[in-house]
Amino acid sequence: MAQSVCLVVSAGDRARLEAIVADRNRPQKHVARARLVLLSADRLDVAAIARRAGISRPAVWRWQRRYAEAGVDGLLRDKTRKPGKAPLGDGLVRRLVALTCAEPPGEVTHWTGRAMAEAVGVSLRSVQRVWAAHKLQPHRVRTFKRSRDPAFLAKLAAIVGLYMAPPRHAVVLSVDEKSQIQALDRTQPGLPIKPGRCGTMTHDYKRNGTTTLFAALNVLDGTVLGRCMQRHRHQEFLRFLNTVEAAVPAGKLIHAIMDNYGTHKHPKVMAWLARHPRWTFHFTPTSASWLNAVESFFSALTRRRLRRGVFCSIVELQAAINRYIDEHNDAPAPFVWTKTADQITAKLNRLNASLH
Repeated sequence: MAQSVCLVVSAGDRARLEAIVADRNRPQKHVARARLVLLSADRLDVAAIARRAGISRPAVWRWQRRYAEAGVDGLLRDKTRKPGKAPLGDGLVRRLVALTCAEPPGEVTHWTGRAMAEAVGVSLRSVQRVWAAHKLQPHRVRTFKRSRDPAFLAKLAAIVGLYMAPPRHAVVLSVDEKSQIQALDRTQPGLPIKPGRCGTMTHDYKRNGTTTLFAALNVLDGTVLGRCMQRHRHQEFLRFLNTVEAAVPAGKLIHAIMDNYGTHKHPKVMAWLARHPRWTFHFTPTSASWLNAVESFFSALTRRRLRRGVFCSIVELQAAINRYIDEHNDAPAPFVWTKTADQITAKLNRLNASLH
């Protein structure tokens, strides 16, 4: 295409174009087109016109040609575009949703966007829009476990009652152990976080031993009594119970909530319980460890201290755990349970109904 175009602009068109440029209520695209035609009539080259009008040289050529073909009216309207793709029909959308909710062909575990697009004959973006509109996420899966404990309701009511209305002159403790905590060291030093880049660490590691944390969460004030030991047999559990017994003031009853781990029900542990009448064990229903409040403390410990930690020895690991417990106890918060036993039962009933 020529680098300069000589446009012949009549006096009437010039007046009309100057009025468009001077009109502050005109769309800016109309003003830019009128200005470049006026500049073209002044015999400026394309580069100068593009620079002064603030548009590209191809745009200058395009609108010069439009003016030559259609005059000023051609500058004030855009050409019609090719029609876009028609929206997916209701039948196709229903088929896509039904396929998503069904098992995929072959031995693949779930549908992917590209596999669904190929199966239905639409674009990947169309599949993504339908999934978003119907809140479908085939790549995600949530785990669950229903308790089959025949005494589930009674245990649930007893434990939730202790959380929501603890007895007077008593201490409610949530007791458990976090076993096999590994002292992991990285094979190479990582890089810290910086703008535009996340922190890094090697995917491989060196094992420097394991430890077990026995912990008792005081539901009333949120403090935690913890002790690290090498193993998690009934012998270590008994030593931890003796530690708790010595820490709780005399004259207070102790209600201990714990899961059904075999160590907690060992004959020697039961004999210890018989010798300490102020203690009462409350076992959570099977497959219901979420009822044990100390699990929330273990979760926070894992996220904030263990998962990204680097420990060259068991001593370093245990020291880090003890420091975390001390920091937690410096500003404890009472454990607050908000759902009643009836609300939990109603939700579990809805879950059971949806599985049948």
